[in-house]
Amino acid sequence: MSGTVGDNIYRASGVIAAAGGGGTSWQTVITGTTHTAVAGEGYFINTTSNVCTLTLPAGAIGNEVSVIDYAGTFDTYNLTVAADGSEKINASTDDLTVATERAGFTLVFTDSTQGWLLKNR
Repeated sequence: MSGTVGDNIYRASGVIAAAGGGGTSWQTVITGTTHTAVAGEGYFINTTSNVCTLTLPAGAIGNEVSVIDYAGTFDTYNLTVAADGSEKINASTDDLTVATERAGFTLVFTDSTQGWLLKNR
């Protein structure tokens, strides 16, 4: 084997370690009007026939939640992202309204001052 043990998926014992780490656990398509998110999960949200409110989980630093507009209809039937309790989204206690067709983004939790921030858009 070449490289250092830290760079290698093979452990000194010869047991293969999982390559990579973490990642988003994508869920089946959501079509309902409300859903409570779980940290580390990604959601394909279908608002073809109704609006949807996605409530974020209680935040801990580094938690992430990802969302994709499954049917390209957030411009017709908006997605509302609500924080858990008194937590914030982009340093505001206001809900986040997503009205952009084919929107896709990840929110990451920072702290009680900023709350959930957009990691990418």
